[in-house]
Parts: sequence; structure tokens; C-alpha cells
Amino acid sequence: MTRWVVSVPLAASEPLTRHLKDTMAHAGAARLAALDLTEFRIGWRIALLAMLGVAANSNAGLLYAWGSLILPLGQAHGWARADLQSGISFMFLGMILGSQIVGWLNLRFGMRAVTYTSLLSLSGVYIAMSLMGDSLAMLYVLMMLTSIASMGTMHVTWTHLINLWYVRNRGLALALVLSGTGLAAIVIPSMVSAAISRWGWPSAFWLLAAYPAGIVLPLAMVWMHEPAEHAAQQGMAPAPGPTPEVRGLMLSEAIKSPRYWALNLALSMVVACVVTMVTNAVPLLRDKGLGAAEAARIFGGFGLSLIAGRMVVGYLVDRIWAPGVAAVALAMPALGCVLLMVSGVQNTLQLTVAVMLLGIGAGAEFDIAAFLMARYFGMRDYGRLFGVHLSLITAAATLAPWLFAMLYRQTGSYQAMLGMAAPMFLVGGLMLLPLGRYPKFESAPVV
Repeated sequence: MTRWVVSVPLAASEPLTRHLKDTMAHAGAARLAALDLTEFRIGWRIALLAMLGVAANSNAGLLYAWGSLILPLGQAHGWARADLQSGISFMFLGMILGSQIVGWLNLRFGMRAVTYTSLLSLSGVYIAMSLMGDSLAMLYVLMMLTSIASMGTMHVTWTHLINLWYVRNRGLALALVLSGTGLAAIVIPSMVSAAISRWGWPSAFWLLAAYPAGIVLPLAMVWMHEPAEHAAQQGMAPAPGPTPEVRGLMLSEAIKSPRYWALNLALSMVVACVVTMVTNAVPLLRDKGLGAAEAARIFGGFGLSLIAGRMVVGYLVDRIWAPGVAAVALAMPALGCVLLMVSGVQNTLQLTVAVMLLGIGAGAEFDIAAFLMARYFGMRDYGRLFGVHLSLITAAATLAPWLFAMLYRQTGSYQAMLGMAAPMFLVGGLMLLPLGRYPKFESAPVV
């Protein structure tokens, strides 16, 4: 056999070598950036159902309707505005309790049964709220029951389902699904306000009741399946070898892991700061001398950047080491806090940028939490693992506004709050870096 050898002078080969290296680098970058839609073609119904299901949870539906309900309820029952605001704390308390139970129930009875029951129960509690009398204590009980009843529609269930169906595009799928809360924020307040103005405050609860039982439940009964069940229905043979979805740590093992508590502590710090900044951003801008309309307009950038940040971070964590993406994403709200500290009323552009940087961090947190929980601890006991995480960040979200309000009363300004929130954002992101390489619970996405 004849062998042909081409000799290239060294000086002439250097440009060729560089060209080949550049070509390979570009090909690798293109492959890395490519978006494979195969999973979405197969599992788009799951993603859509999960997005609608996230919006059904009381932490989205009732939370975003509450601002439109406060004045009508106060006028109808003689309740003070502060007393009605306290109802949200009872809803969060119910969420903490529900998040601890739902993971165990999903393991014991299956996600479908728990979700169906929750959707029906939530509609029932809303109907009961439309019939309540003047007892403030009963209002608080019903507010707590909305979260307990809707435990099967919490992020625990929907992110678990998405993590089972999506591997290569897991981060992006989680981002799309968790945007359901943004959908609720856009649609629910106007619909509730229109119903109240036409039929009175009880109609708002009937409207809220119609969504879980009338829209989400029928779709769940048709579409809600795990991948193995879907394959069996389609007559497809299961993939050979161990099922990757069942690998991972049990809760009893994870609670002994420093990684687990580092992730919980880091993201609890971030959520505490996000909630504090969201609830205080408009008053902070007003204190700088901005009018109500201008402060609201600047804060409008928060929602846009939240959605954009969620999508970009979701796309990147599928392709780049997620703790590194998180550290960069969470450094942005830290910079936003600094800009809010140093910017005056005349610096409207800087103030707008600062608020949008806060939105990027707020949009990134839940995506990162669900993604990291699956990658570092597996799917074997995901429901209970994420349930503990959800209860911890909910507790942080409940306590943080109260603690920062005490700080404001002592100092008389928001500077101290900003001075604390900025390093907490930064430290929260940096605490994720020592998590290290992903364990081999499942095959890594092919990129």
C-alpha cells in the first residue's frame, strides 16, 4: 500500500496550525451554543402544564390577587389594612408546612394523585373564602389553608417533573416553567379587579377557584406523566441499564452533607435580600425625591430583567458550570445595591440600571436552586430535598422584611439596608463555588 506523506515547512505550517485550532474552537463554541429542541418537541406538554401549574399555586395566584382584594375586603368587613397585610404571613406559614409534607406524599402516593387532590382542594378553599364572614381569625386560617391545600402545585412538584423530562435543556426548561409566576403577575391583578368592580369581592375568589379545577386539573389528567410512563403508553421499550432518574441521595444522607447546607444557606441569604429589595424598592426611590409615577416606571424594569435574567441563566447553566454562572448572576444585584446607594434623583438612568440588576438576581435564584439540587443530589429523593430548601427560603423571605424594617426604623434611611444586602448577594453567590464538580448521579448533558 502506497503511503503519501506531505511535508510542510515549519514556518508555513504555523498559520495552518492556527487556522485549524481556530476552526476547531469555533466548531466547539457553535456546538456549545447550539439549542437542541428535541426535548421540547417531546416534552412541550409537560413544560406548558408545569408553567400553568406554577401559576395556580396560592403563592402566585392569591399573592398577586391580594393587592386588588385588600381595599374591597377592608370595606366589606371593617378590617384594617395592616391586618389584611398580615394575612400574607399566614399564607407563607402554610407554605412552609406544606413544603415539608409534599415531598413525602409524592413518594408515598405519586405526584399525580397529590397534584389532582391539591388542585381540587385549593378551589374548595377559595370557594370557602368567598363565603367567609367578619372573623379575621377565620381569614388567617383560610389563608394558611390555601398554601397547605395547594402543596401539590408548589415548585417542588413542577421542578421535579421538569428535572425528570429534561436533561440537556434542563436549565432553560426550568426558566420557562418558573416564568409562570410572571404570567400570574401580569394577568391575575387585572382580571381580579375587573371581577370585583362588576360582581363584588366574592367573585374574585370564584375566579381564583375556577383556574386550578377548571383549567389546570383537566390538562394534568391528560398530560401529567413521568418519562417511563410515557414510554410505556407509546409502546417504547425503556432504555437499557439503571434508570438515572432514581439515583441520588436520600434526605437522611443529604442533611449530613456540607454541600447541601451551603446551598441552602447561600440561596436563603439571596432570597432574603431579593424579597427585601422588591418590597422596598419603590419607597426607596420615592425617598430619593422621585414622584410616584416615575418610581413605578423605573421599577417596571425589574419585571423585564427578571424574565430576561431567568431565561439567560437557564440557557447558560445547561452549558457552563452552574455555580460559576450563579456567582456572576448574583454579583449583579450586589452592584445594583451599590448603584442605589450612590445615585441621586437626577441619575434616573443609573437608578433604572440598578433596579434591572436586582431583577436579574431575582430571576436567577429559583432556576439555580432547582438545577443545583438535581445535579448535586440527584432525583432519588428530590421532592423532600427541595421541600426542605423551599421551607428555608420561605422562612428567610418571611423574616427578612421584618428585620430590615427594624433596621430602617433605627437608622431612618435605606443606606444601611443596601450596605448589608450588597455583600449578602455577593457572598451568597461565592458560597456556591466550593460545591465543586457535579456528582455522577446521571449522565451529563451532551454539549
